[in-house]
Amino acid sequence: MTDPNRANDNTENSAPTGEPVVSKPYIMPDDPEVGSVEALTKELAEARDRTLRTLAEMENLRQRTRREVADAKTYGITGFARDVLDIADNLQRALDAVPAETKEAADPGLKALLEGVELTERSLLNTLEKNGVKKFDPIGEKFDPNFQQAMFEVPDTSVPSGTVVQVVQAGYMIGERILRPALVGVSKGGAKAAPGADITA
Repeated sequence: MTDPNRANDNTENSAPTGEPVVSKPYIMPDDPEVGSVEALTKELAEARDRTLRTLAEMENLRQRTRREVADAKTYGITGFARDVLDIADNLQRALDAVPAETKEAADPGLKALLEGVELTERSLLNTLEKNGVKKFDPIGEKFDPNFQQAMFEVPDTSVPSGTVVQVVQAGYMIGERILRPALVGVSKGGAKAAPGADITA
């Protein structure tokens, strides 16, 4: 025996045979990943920018360190070299104190002593030069306050005014810097020297 209620249920649930089945279009919900991709792209760009800045800073640091090491190597002995210049000056003064006539007429003992002083001075100057310290003698050059210190003026019309005519104390360079300016006497009274002219030529 059939249950009339069940028969009614079957009738309601079964699709009508004459109507086609139409499916609704699928609407994609807002994609939560789109926002996170944009955020990640921005974060990646910022990280790349930070990395490039860090690399540039590292390169600058490397170059600065290289420069500082080179400067330390070249100019690290400045204080010591300045002290040694007094010894070079004293050796030069000792040699200058003996007139040329005395040197020629000197006995063998004095000649040997003078030769020893000359060799010592030459050896000292060579050692300084090996370490980047060079002596310069500006006699005959136009006075340059960057390299020389004028101690007095010499009235002399035979050379252009402002010419170094006497060197009281030699100057020294260390690398590209002045270790000690030359102490000089400068001519006064002649025609003005042309800029950059070497009067000795």
